[in-house]
Amino acid sequence: MSHDPTVNAGDIARLAGVGRAAVSNWRRRHDDFPAPVGGTANQPLFSLRQVESWLRRYGKSYQVSLGDRVWQRLKAAGDLRLGELVAQVGVLLTHHAQAALPRAGDPRTGGEPTGLDRELAELILELAEQHDPLTAYEFLCERYLEAHSRQLSVTREDVAELMVRLVGEEGATILDPACGVGTLLLAPSRSVHDPAGLRMPARMLGQELSETSAAITASRLRLRGAEATIVAGDSMRHDGFAGERADAVVCDPPFNERAWGYEELTGDPRWEHGLPPRGEPELAWVQHCLTHVRPRGLVAILMPPAAASRKAGRRIRANLLRAGALRAVVALPGSDLWLLRRPAAGERPPSDVLILDATADLSLVEPAWQAYVEDRSDQTVRIIDLLADEVDMTPARHQRRDDVGRAFAEARDRFLAASAVPPDLKVLEQPLDQPATTLGDLIKEGLVTSAQAPPKMAADGGDIPVLTTDDVLNGSSPSGSTSTQQGLVAIRSGDVVASYSAVRVMADDGAVLGPHLTLYRVDARRLDPDFLAGFLRAAGGRVTTGSSRFDVRRTRLPRLSLREQKAYGAAFRQLAVLEDALRETAALGQTLIRLGLDGLAEGHLHPQS
Repeated sequence: MSHDPTVNAGDIARLAGVGRAAVSNWRRRHDDFPAPVGGTANQPLFSLRQVESWLRRYGKSYQVSLGDRVWQRLKAAGDLRLGELVAQVGVLLTHHAQAALPRAGDPRTGGEPTGLDRELAELILELAEQHDPLTAYEFLCERYLEAHSRQLSVTREDVAELMVRLVGEEGATILDPACGVGTLLLAPSRSVHDPAGLRMPARMLGQELSETSAAITASRLRLRGAEATIVAGDSMRHDGFAGERADAVVCDPPFNERAWGYEELTGDPRWEHGLPPRGEPELAWVQHCLTHVRPRGLVAILMPPAAASRKAGRRIRANLLRAGALRAVVALPGSDLWLLRRPAAGERPPSDVLILDATADLSLVEPAWQAYVEDRSDQTVRIIDLLADEVDMTPARHQRRDDVGRAFAEARDRFLAASAVPPDLKVLEQPLDQPATTLGDLIKEGLVTSAQAPPKMAADGGDIPVLTTDDVLNGSSPSGSTSTQQGLVAIRSGDVVASYSAVRVMADDGAVLGPHLTLYRVDARRLDPDFLAGFLRAAGGRVTTGSSRFDVRRTRLPRLSLREQKAYGAAFRQLAVLEDALRETAALGQTLIRLGLDGLAEGHLHPQS
C-alpha cells in the first residue's frame, strides 16, 4: 500500500476550512503551489505532505484530523482496492469492539484483517479510541460512499426508513436479499434513539452479490450490536437463506439486470405466480422475496416504474393480484414501492389494491397504507377493473380524477421552467481552413493513449463496477460488474470512452472499462478531453450506413492551442447538456399532453375564453 496519501481540491478546501474557489486561486496565484502528482486535468491529485508543507509556509491555518489521515491512507491504495480495504477496516474494528472473532458464516469476517499494514491499523485503532469503533467506521464508510457515489447504488435514507416502518415489527426477523452496503438493514438503528422511531429487529439477514459490500454490511451491523447474518453470493442462483422465512422482507434490487439466471432457473419453485420473462428480472426479485416471508408477512420492494405496466409482466402482475399478494403500488421519486403480503392458507384475497402517487410527499404513504389496512381508503382501485384491462398499475394513470387539473397545472409549470440554452456559436460565411491532424497521429505522438477491455471479459458478476456500452449511450452509472482479472482497464476522471455509437467524457473514477468500448486518455497539458470527445462524436454522426466500417483513428481534428481547444470543449459540453435537457423536456411534454387530453375530456379543464 502506498504511504504517500493524496488529496484533491475538495479535500484541501476541507482541511484548510475554505471554499474550493480559494484553492483554485492559490493554484493560479502561487507558482510554488504543489504540482499534481496524479489524477486528471479536471480532477488533479496532490501529495498531502506537500500541501501541508505549503500551507505551513504561507501561514494558512489547517487541520488534518485523524479521520482524514486514515481516509487518505486508505485512498492511496487506489480505487480498485479501496472497497476491500474499507471492508478490512470493519473487520479490525469489530475485533477491537467485541474483543473476539466475529461469528462464523459471514463473508470475509473470519480471521485477522489482511491488507492493512501495522502503521495504518494503529491509526485506525487510535481513531476508534478517539471516538468509538462505530463512529470511526461510519465516518470511513461515508467517505467511501461519497467517493463512489456513481458506482454504488444506495437507497435514500428517508425511503429506507419508510420501507422498514411499513413492514417492520418489534422483535421481528428482517431479510434483505440484495443488501448492498446495508442501508435498509441499518434503517432501524438510525431511528432507535427517536421515541417515535423504529426498534431494532431481533435478527437481521442479508445477502449481497459483492463480497466487499457484504463484509461492510456485516461490520456496520455488528458494530451496532445487532444479531446479523450476512452472506455473500447471488441470491437468484445461490440462495443463501433457502428454506428461511422472515417476518418481513425489504429489498432494493438491481434494476434491468439481464443476466439474472433465466436459463438456469426456468423450473425454480419460487415462481409461484409464473416464470418471470427474461426482461423482467424485478418480477423474479418480487417472487424471491415472497418465498422468504412467512404467511401474512409483508414485503417492501423498490421497483422501476415501468414494471407496473410492461406487457411482458402482465400475467405475473395479474396472478399476484388474484392471489391477494400485491397490496399496494406507490410512486416515489425515481422508483415505485410495491407492498406485498404473503397470503395465508384459505385466506380470502382483497377486492382492491392501493395505488398512490407520493412523488411529491413521502409523508402521504403511511397514513394511506394504514387507511387501506383498516379498509377505509379512498385511493384504491378494484382488482377486477385492473384484470379487465392491461393490468396497468402506474399510479399516475389511476390518480384521483379530481386531481387531473392540478396535475396539469404543475406539469405545465415544470415544462415552462425547463430551459435548454444552446452555445453561443458564431456563424462563418466560409468554413475555417485549419491545419489538421488525426486521432491516429495523436496516438503516435503520445498525446493520446488508447486501451480496451481484455478479450472475453464478462461483465455480469463480481465486486468491480464495469462501464458498459449501454451506460455510455444513456449517460448512466456503471451497471456491469466483474471480478479481478488480468488486463482490466481502470477508468479515470477525464478519460474519453467511446463505443461505435456514443462518446462520453468520464466524470468519476472507480469503474473499469467494459467490452466493446475504447478508452482514450489524453495528455491534459496539451489536449482537452472534451475537445477530443466532441470531434469523435461529430465524426461518428457523419458515418453513413453501409458495408464499410468507420475507422475512428482517421477522425480529423484541427491543430489548436490548448486555450482554443478548451473553447471548443466548452461548446461541445454545452451541446451535451442541451441534449439531456431536451430529452427531459420531451418526457415532460408527453405527460402534459396526456393530462391535458384527460382534463379536457373529463371536464376538469376548460379552454380559456
